[in-house]
Amino acid sequence: MQELTADDLVKAVGLCIFMAAMVSAYLFVFLALFGMVASDPDLLQDLCVANKAAGVKVNGFPCKDEANVTEADFFFSGLANPGVINNSVGSVVTGANVEKIPGLNTLGVSLARIDYQPGGLNPPHTHPRATEIIFVLDGELDVGFITTSNKLISKSVKKGDIFVFPKGLVHFQKNNGEKPASVLAGFNSQLPGTQSIAVTLFTSTPPVPDNVLTKAFQIGTKEVDKIKNKLAPKKS
Repeated sequence: MQELTADDLVKAVGLCIFMAAMVSAYLFVFLALFGMVASDPDLLQDLCVANKAAGVKVNGFPCKDEANVTEADFFFSGLANPGVINNSVGSVVTGANVEKIPGLNTLGVSLARIDYQPGGLNPPHTHPRATEIIFVLDGELDVGFITTSNKLISKSVKKGDIFVFPKGLVHFQKNNGEKPASVLAGFNSQLPGTQSIAVTLFTSTPPVPDNVLTKAFQIGTKEVDKIKNKLAPKKS
């Protein structure tokens, strides 16, 4: 067996150092990219209560002067009772996000309560900035989401059950029971955002061109107009 020379040892050590450096570089890139896809940025201080009157546009809200922060900035009682349902889909969402609780700014969490009439639907929609997890408070629901490979993942859930909707995927909840239902929803964002598929496409401002909608849904302009009229906000 041939003995290693001093030069061989130096080359071997150099190769090990090079490989270790490459692994470290790949790990650094991976961690950097992982940090970039996190839902909300991490805190850089204890708290940053939203100053919504500041008039400054940032990713989130500017911080309120800590001397003016009170317990009211961290409190909200709006989820205690069912929301009033006054629409054609038979459901209502009551949010408890940074717009209602300024103290949530930069904390990366929020809640919502969703109430459903018998037969009520929370129509297909997405949350572009958050994963959603629901806890069924009352009633029974058929829930589901659709993956990017067009697979429907669905389940019937009842009081006490939990179901998760992955970030950005189209999902829905339908009360197929004879009694009202309600859920508590949690999000890993202070402001998850909501895009209802039908409303987004048919009531945007400026409107999506009719020739886009007719081509996409394989329907005529008369059908497009009917859908727009049904989904248009009711004039008070």
